[in-house]
Amino acid sequence: MRKDGTFIAIEVDDVIASDPALAKKLSEVCPVDIYALGGNGAQQLEIVQENVDECVLCRLCLEAAPAGAVRVLKLYDGEAPLE
Repeated sequence: MRKDGTFIAIEVDDVIASDPALAKKLSEVCPVDIYALGGNGAQQLEIVQENVDECVLCRLCLEAAPAGAVRVLKLYDGEAPLE
């Protein structure tokens, strides 16, 4: 899954997005609420479109997920990944 803002894009591996424990963890660690749990009791991860450009490049989501499962891409820098 991927959502693009004006400055930042967020990519999350689909397998990771459907993991309830990791979805909950990502929704808890993001200080600007980019990640949320799906509605209707579904514990699937959703990316909140209107919050994508609020990313402060803190790396908390990258540290909370397995390596390579979440990518933060800087659209203003040719889609360079946040490392």
